Amino acid sequence: MPDYQYLIVGGGMAADAALRGIRELDPVGTVGMVSAEPHPPYNRPPLSKGLWKGQSVDEIWRHADDLAAEVHLGHRIVALDLERSQATDEQGQVYGFEKVLLATGSTPRRFPFGGTDILYYRTYDDYRHLRALAQHAESFAVIGGGFIGSEMAAALRFANKRVTLIFPEGGIGARLFPADLARFLVDFYREKGVEVRPGEGVVGLERQGQDLNLQLQSGQTLTVQGVVAGIGVFPSIELAQQAGLRVEDGIVVNELGQTDAPNVYAAGDVARFYNPALQDWMRVEHEDHANTHGLTVGRNMAGAHEPYHHLPFFYSDLFELGYEAVGILDSRLETVSDWKDPFREGVVYYLEEGRVRGVLLWNTWGKVDAARALIAEQGPFRPQDLKGRLE
Repeated sequence: MPDYQYLIVGGGMAADAALRGIRELDPVGTVGMVSAEPHPPYNRPPLSKGLWKGQSVDEIWRHADDLAAEVHLGHRIVALDLERSQATDEQGQVYGFEKVLLATGSTPRRFPFGGTDILYYRTYDDYRHLRALAQHAESFAVIGGGFIGSEMAAALRFANKRVTLIFPEGGIGARLFPADLARFLVDFYREKGVEVRPGEGVVGLERQGQDLNLQLQSGQTLTVQGVVAGIGVFPSIELAQQAGLRVEDGIVVNELGQTDAPNVYAAGDVARFYNPALQDWMRVEHEDHANTHGLTVGRNMAGAHEPYHHLPFFYSDLFELGYEAVGILDSRLETVSDWKDPFREGVVYYLEEGRVRGVLLWNTWGKVDAARALIAEQGPFRPQDLKGRLE
C-alpha cells in the first residue's frame, strides 16, 4: 500500500498548486497525487481561449512530475476512511496518508438525453475531441449563454465554423451582466457570424448518420454535426459526503483550508470558504482561486498557518472584447454602469444595500486590486460616488 505524508485527491490546477505549496515548505515529505484524468495537471483556460488562437499545446502543462510526487493517473478515489487515514480508488488500490487534500473540482450538469453526442466541454480530452470533430464538421450548436457557452461559440467561430448559440435567458451572460449589456452581446455575436437564439431551450436530440437533430422548445429542429454544452457545474462533493465532512454547496473549510476533520483539507472549485472583504461565504470555479487557494492550502498542510483572505478574480475573452471581474457578479443586484464607450469600455459596479459586492472591468485593465479595495470598503455608496472611481 502506498503511504504518504500528503495525499492529494484530484489532478487539476488547485491540486497542482497545492503540491507546489507543500514543496515550498517541505521539499522532502512524501506526496501522492491521485487523479481520475489520464493526463498530468494542465492549465484549463487555454482549452476555450488560447488553443483556438494558435497557442501551442506544449504550453498548457504544469509539470507536476518535476516536484518529486508520485502521480497516479486514471485512478478515481471513491472512499475515504478517516479513522484509518486511508483512501481507496475504484480499482481497490488503497493509499495511506497523514494529511489529505480534496481537490475534486466540479462536475458538468447534463441533459437527460443526448448521451455522448453532447460534449460537456471541460477537459483536455474534450478539446482534442472537438478539434478532431472540427476537422470535418462544419456546423455546431453551443447550448448555454454563460461562461463556457460564450467562449466556445467564439472559439468555434475562430475555427471558421457555423455556430448556433442557444440559451433560455434573454441575453448572453444574462445571469452575470446587466440586461442592456447582455442584449448588446447578442447583437455583437450576430455581427461576428454566430446565429444567436435567446429565449430558446433544447428538449431532445436524435442522431441521423453524421447529423445531430436538436429538438428545440419552440418546436423547431436544428440540424448540426456537433453539439457543445455549458449549462453549469456542481461541486464534486460525493467523497466528502461519504466521509461525513460538512458540506454546504461545496466542502466547508476554515481560513486555512481545513475541513471539520483537522487532517483533511479542501481547495479549489469544491471548497466553500469565508471571505472577509465580502463578509460572506463563497465557492469559486475559476483559475485565480484554484491557483491561490491551492497554493495557500498546500503551504498550510506543510505547517504555514496562513489564512486565505484573497478575493479571487476571473476573466474571459469574447472575440476582441474581454473583461476581468472581482467579487459577486449577479444581475439581480443593483448595477451602476460607468462607460467610457458604451458596452466597449467601462466599469459596472454591483451593489447591495449601498455596498459594492462586485466589479466588472469591461475592456478595462490593471484595476483588479483597486476593485478589491473598493469591495472591502464598507460604504454605503451612492451611484454618483462611483462614477470615475476606477478610471
